[in-house]
Amino acid sequence: MAWSTRQLAELAGTSLRAVRHYHAVGLLAEPERGSNGYKRYGVAHLVRLLRIKRLAELGFSLTQIADMGDADEHPEQELRALDAELAETIERLQRVRAELAVTLEQTAPTDLPTELGLSTSDMSLSEADRAFIVVLSRVLGREALNTYAQLLRTTEPHPADNDLTDLPPDADDQTRHELAKRLAAHVSDLDARHPGLLDVSQDTPLGKYVTAQTLSVAITDLYNPAQIDVMQRMSKILRASEEPDGDGDGG
Repeated sequence: MAWSTRQLAELAGTSLRAVRHYHAVGLLAEPERGSNGYKRYGVAHLVRLLRIKRLAELGFSLTQIADMGDADEHPEQELRALDAELAETIERLQRVRAELAVTLEQTAPTDLPTELGLSTSDMSLSEADRAFIVVLSRVLGREALNTYAQLLRTTEPHPADNDLTDLPPDADDQTRHELAKRLAAHVSDLDARHPGLLDVSQDTPLGKYVTAQTLSVAITDLYNPAQIDVMQRMSKILRASEEPDGDGDGG
């Protein structure tokens, strides 16, 4: 006695659609047909179908199952490879769970890496500054990211930072000049305490050109003309201070 397609599917605990799909992709051989034209499945088909189902449940793709062929040998090599893959997946998911726990506990931003998220969770940042940090997190290398996160954790807000945040687009030249000098002194002090801070592109995975271009686009998009002018003046002062005879005034 042979089984129909429906009976085979019921015995294997799967669906008619699955059986037909396995036929279509070449995993399950087509059975002979009876005189009435109906398919007639035997024990070999049931065994093969159960094997396909079990391997799929273990996590093998249909392509991987096809590569194993129809042989009944124990697929030790494939199972070990899958075990290693699952171990990596579990490790990754455990890291994700740990990050989720920290994010929930510390109410850290979800658009930042954990390191920066924790460092900024208690900070009062402007919308522009927070968005810039998000962009920065995408271009920083691991070393620079850790340096920046440490800076955020250990540095108290500076009055010059707040003044830059509040600077109106029509700020006069004297205000811009004085603020640029104060910011340059502040950033120079930070760089002394956190070496490598000023060169965020030192280990960027994107390369220095793309990093500089990305940050330039972000600054132009997020800050008003006066704020951008102050940043440019600050950079000029910092560059001048690095020159042998630079006085750091930039004026």
